[in-house]
Amino acid sequence: MTLFRKKKMKTRLMLLKLKPCVLLFFICLLASTKLINAQKKVCITVDDLPFVSYGINTEEHLDGLTQKLINNFKAYNVPAIGYVNENKLYSQGKPDEFRVSLLEKWLSNGYELGNHTYSHIDYHKTSFQAFAQDFLKGEEIIKPLASTYGKRIKYFRHPFLRSGETKERSDSLDVFISSAGYKSAPVTLDSDDYLFAQAYTKAFKQNKKALMEKIGEAYVRHTERKLIFYESLSQGLFKRDIAQTYLMHANLLNADYADELFEMFVKNGYSFVSQSEVLTDPAYQEPITKYGNWGISWLYRWALSQNRQ
Repeated sequence: MTLFRKKKMKTRLMLLKLKPCVLLFFICLLASTKLINAQKKVCITVDDLPFVSYGINTEEHLDGLTQKLINNFKAYNVPAIGYVNENKLYSQGKPDEFRVSLLEKWLSNGYELGNHTYSHIDYHKTSFQAFAQDFLKGEEIIKPLASTYGKRIKYFRHPFLRSGETKERSDSLDVFISSAGYKSAPVTLDSDDYLFAQAYTKAFKQNKKALMEKIGEAYVRHTERKLIFYESLSQGLFKRDIAQTYLMHANLLNADYADELFEMFVKNGYSFVSQSEVLTDPAYQEPITKYGNWGISWLYRWALSQNRQ
């Protein structure tokens, strides 16, 4: 008998000698410890609604894309939130009924919407005044639309994840966002899905199904590697797994591979939480003190602010 097996047998004998109530206590303690360790959390956020079409703009395609995303949210109990660029809701200068109906699919199925500005404007390349106007223009349709479903537009996602290249610019934007009745929605996990999505849609147009599958599987593997990397950043900064916020886009790739993507998160011990719940993690209150012309994960920003990079 090996030394390992002898130790294992000795442990079993010790447990058998314990009183039933004590034994039950240790079993419950072990189970609860495993449960706590497994309760990693991630919020799934979807940018650039109602869609990123890459040139395929038929109603059938876009409706199917939206429905696939929603079906996968339901299958994995994902309380997703979609961030809207309202300029995509217009056709020939007027709100397009079909495009607005895609957002109604989200709302009628219980999902939240957020403001992503009207035109996906870059705060680092425009004046504060122009950005503020674009921000407010980005709520003209979605605010009343959400209210008809008993919901409020409460969260804002910075286009390009750019929130101010100086402290003064960042502070000005933060004050404006708060005064407009919003909370910012930082991103901690980003796998640059748009790079895969462009190639995936090109393969789709050429009916190259084998290539589409190869790209989709590579995307999920890449996202898993990024997840593990950002977990290591979280452990280095906070000595624990913080609740992550994943940024993806409303495109064909994610419509087709959301199931495999969500399964990957589950396999890595994650449960899915809402935008409001993820922001209750104390990590999101960590102050930012370093600024620059970047659009990077908030984990990097916190690391820079702690002089850890």
